[in-house]
Amino acid sequence: MGSPQVWDLWYPNAAAQGLPFARGRLDATDVLLVHAAPETLDVAVRNDDGQLLARGTGLARTAERPMARLTVEDGQIRREDLWPVAADFGRPVILPGGEVGILLTWWNAEDGSAWRWQVEFYNHR
Repeated sequence: MGSPQVWDLWYPNAAAQGLPFARGRLDATDVLLVHAAPETLDVAVRNDDGQLLARGTGLARTAERPMARLTVEDGQIRREDLWPVAADFGRPVILPGGEVGILLTWWNAEDGSAWRWQVEFYNHR
């Protein structure tokens, strides 16, 4: 497990100055799945000391899918909206509001009309 990070996802097109979409604290990762992401996201990843590790602004939806994959590379974040595949099982997924779980399984109909998924949540004090 890596050191904790805070992923702050912001919906810049809402209200007068935008609205928070999700903020979650999780073990360090270079890939985060996002459920039900809005059409545009601004994302900042910081360590526990508040140091900015990566940023993505104006990340536009790439397809009409229920999941987005955010990938960090050289301090930049890119977005891809997709149907998760087996390689995504075990990845963290953030829900609107900021709860973070681990994607266990995913299935979707070929035509995209239905999907089923399982996420595991674990918390401790």
